Amino acid sequence: MALKLTSRFRRLLQRPGSIDLGPYEKLTVAVGEAGESSTGLTDEELTEVVAEMRTEGGLDEDGLIEFLALAREAGERAIGERAFDGQIVGALALLQGRVVEMATGEGKTLAGAFAAAGYAIGGRKVHVLAVNDYLAERDAEWMEPLYKLLGVTVSHVGQASSPEERRAAYQAEVCYAPVSEVGFDVLRDRLAGDVADRVSAEPDVALVDEADSVLIDEARVPLVLAGATRSEELDDDVVQLVRTLRAGVDYEVDGDGRSVALTDKGTDTVEEHLGGIDLYDDANLDKMTQVNVALHAEVLLRKDVDYLVRDGKVNLINNSRGRIAKLQRWPDGLQAAVEAKEAVPVSESGEVLDSITVQALIKRYPKLCGMTGTAVVVGEQLQEFYDVEVAVVPPNTPNIRIDDTDRLYLTVEQKNTALVEHIKEIHETGRPILIGTHSVEESEQLSDRLEAAEVPHVVLNAKNDAEEAAIVAEAGVPETVTVSTQMAGRGTDIRLGGRDGSNGRERAAELGGLYVVGTGLHASRRLDDQLRGRAGRQGDPGGSLFFASLADELVTRYSITSGLRPSPDKAGRLTDRKAVGTLEHAQRVADGANAELLRTTWSYSRLTEQQRAIVLDTREKILVDDLAAEKLAASSKERYDELVEAHDEDVVKDAARRIALHHFDRRWTDHVAYLADLREGIHLRSLAGGIVHLKPIDEFNKSAIASFDTLIDDAWKDAAETLSTAEIGESGLDEEASGVPRPTATWTYLVNDNPFGTEADRILGRLRNAIKGDELVTVEDNTPVELADEDLPEELRDLDEDDLSDELPEELREAEDDEDDDEGGKKK
Repeated sequence: MALKLTSRFRRLLQRPGSIDLGPYEKLTVAVGEAGESSTGLTDEELTEVVAEMRTEGGLDEDGLIEFLALAREAGERAIGERAFDGQIVGALALLQGRVVEMATGEGKTLAGAFAAAGYAIGGRKVHVLAVNDYLAERDAEWMEPLYKLLGVTVSHVGQASSPEERRAAYQAEVCYAPVSEVGFDVLRDRLAGDVADRVSAEPDVALVDEADSVLIDEARVPLVLAGATRSEELDDDVVQLVRTLRAGVDYEVDGDGRSVALTDKGTDTVEEHLGGIDLYDDANLDKMTQVNVALHAEVLLRKDVDYLVRDGKVNLINNSRGRIAKLQRWPDGLQAAVEAKEAVPVSESGEVLDSITVQALIKRYPKLCGMTGTAVVVGEQLQEFYDVEVAVVPPNTPNIRIDDTDRLYLTVEQKNTALVEHIKEIHETGRPILIGTHSVEESEQLSDRLEAAEVPHVVLNAKNDAEEAAIVAEAGVPETVTVSTQMAGRGTDIRLGGRDGSNGRERAAELGGLYVVGTGLHASRRLDDQLRGRAGRQGDPGGSLFFASLADELVTRYSITSGLRPSPDKAGRLTDRKAVGTLEHAQRVADGANAELLRTTWSYSRLTEQQRAIVLDTREKILVDDLAAEKLAASSKERYDELVEAHDEDVVKDAARRIALHHFDRRWTDHVAYLADLREGIHLRSLAGGIVHLKPIDEFNKSAIASFDTLIDDAWKDAAETLSTAEIGESGLDEEASGVPRPTATWTYLVNDNPFGTEADRILGRLRNAIKGDELVTVEDNTPVELADEDLPEELRDLDEDDLSDELPEELREAEDDEDDDEGGKKK
């Protein structure tokens, strides 16, 4: 009854998107009753009983009850863990295609294994999609004894897996793999020259671990397959020229810090130094692009925040996880610009052969479910993009963590001073402390401050992420202070008293448990909750406190503060309702902007995926049937018959197939390159003050459709032309001599799809700048800035406030509307 009441209250109090757990709770009671009969079975008998339950149509309700009762018994025997009722509820929800929210430490991994095995017993194959290699391998090996006892085959795939290992792994009933590796295998299979070269299996069930991270955060980063190695260097004169430009004179940075643009004076300076060219003439588009990316790299991308330089290479930092993004890079021009900025060798680049978004990858699966500790906050996005609902499972033991009210300060310096004083005070009691920072730079600056304050500590950031598991595992030991970058994105469990709980667990609990300190709020409340969730696992005591300032990037980028009249105390702390409300407002706007970024990524890729599906349909017929031979025999009958007379017909069919595959792949690669240039071109025109009232996506789609119209016909024409001169011997087609070579090298990476910001970012920046100008919040002078029409960006001069609001995406309009809560209900 308590479980039911808790679940109903959670539904009433939380956002839409969480479902009623009532039906699952009834089944869980039945599972408990059925479990009594399984305790007397031997291991062999248990495996045999499960084997007899196997079906191709999925388990019915009675089958689910019996299976989960057996799975609970198997879990206790195989890995020493007997599932709580909440884990059974979670498994049932997963088997019904839900995204399950379970708190940190509540046993998502076991619940997921039960569900995966249940799908397998019901005749389906499951991919358990993780965020990285470590978690995929760890969970597969951890749960393997359970799967073995249930008679289910399990495997895992990682970056180091060979094609043979991948092919075998995907044949298992349950395969654990990073979502990126599954995507890369799909991309490689799409370009396979022979059916035998494929490794991935037909998609069936996707069970996504850390579902919000994979389906929402990682979904903003497309996966790319590249080939035809080359290097792309920026002109040195452009690099040197950009370094001489002056902020506020030659270029201006948008208020949100996401884009930078030349002023009129800056444009004149650049054009003069480049020989008097017209920078915005179509003939100089390449030079204009180089200037833009060099300026972006020089001004906006920060070392130790956005990237690290390690072993003579530029390594991107995954902003949501605080780790080196091993296979991630910016689009080639921007990557080369950062490498030029840091004076390191230009990395290998190449043309994009194909790409896929996480949304498109996941939508290949007929069945989707997932699990995470924070799903309700993004419940609406999960429904919008993936059509799945959230099931919130209450913790097995009530959460007794104490979350203190956020502490807000006027300046970053005042915040940091108070932060270090508070950490020192808590540390002196012996209580274990976990500190979450937002960047490598911030973690190292805080480390210096703690060292000066004589607070011993360890640091975990992207520079030493190889030591992650060992550092995190000991964060719950008394007197330990751990400084971590993006702790919210790390998957290692933190137990009081260390890895096995033997190093002062009782003392840590008596001191109040793990104490989590945030050095600033994240762009999403969901990430704050993930960090807080590191404390108070499974009913342990714990606490959390976040520090913030009005000068934090979250506030300066996403909130309008010009109307505030802050009144800090002597330490710079702010407690008035409006100032504190600014933080909440900034997070809502940031959530809206990030949702718009995901929506934009999907909007631009949706048409591309539809076009790719058309090409793949024809390519599949070429690969597995004799379509190429039939088509080329019809269009080039004389040449085809000549070749058949000279060679065995099977040899000619194989040659026709290889020729056709080459030209379909070549045409698609050219089309992908055109779409990339088209999208970037639309962006550059927007940066130059162009399209605001036009919708870039509409212009993109028009041009993309026109370009694709003749692609398939052109590929067949190219194939027929190649056949006319192809060199074919008894051993088959000489691909090099015939001009249809396969890519000599292919590699995969993730690409930061929108480094310059979205339309939402730019519109929000214009709106904020129009309202507050370049003024900073100060105690002495906080009167709103009045701007004359000539001071406004050109596209905003004729707009009143309602028009400005109409330019915003819906989430941002709602966030701006929240500013209307002052006494008169009027807009500021």
